[in-house]
Amino acid sequence: MVRLRAGPSASKGSLVSHFLKLAVRLPAVLASLALFVLMVMTFCDVVLRSVFNAPIEVAADMTRLLMAIMVFSVLPVVSAQGGHISVDLLDGFFKRNHLARWRDAFTNLFCGVILIWPAIRVFVLAERSRSYGDVMEYLGVSLHYVGWFIAAVTAVTSVVLIVRGLGYLFAPKLMSAPHA
Repeated sequence: MVRLRAGPSASKGSLVSHFLKLAVRLPAVLASLALFVLMVMTFCDVVLRSVFNAPIEVAADMTRLLMAIMVFSVLPVVSAQGGHISVDLLDGFFKRNHLARWRDAFTNLFCGVILIWPAIRVFVLAERSRSYGDVMEYLGVSLHYVGWFIAAVTAVTSVVLIVRGLGYLFAPKLMSAPHA
């Protein structure tokens, strides 16, 4: 019986594959956990408010924080997978004229470049919030942490969309057709 050993390049490939799988799963787990906590907190808040006239005072702060985590944590993953909602009114035209690849490249590059401005702007606002010492009303958490998170994830999404657009231009066979 002969056993074959994988060389160093095979282990590097599996390491990259493992990292990519983790990079996709971690934001989804984070968003799922945030949604679950939001759901349980809302249920408890309604019961406590209705039955005991004692609402959860941090519910508003927690809702804002958890919504930011839910929405922005999965934004790069959804963008990388081409999972955004789109209207396909002109898909027939683009497919007939063999322009779908160019449309997808332009759309991804345009959106990626456009997202640079909100990422920078949110970072500037987060820094302003940090300099003012703004905190959440009940939790006391500094608001700039939320701003930094949103700015960082928006910047990552921008990079993902630019790479995706360049993929459509230079490596179209690697890109899967989003509506096929």
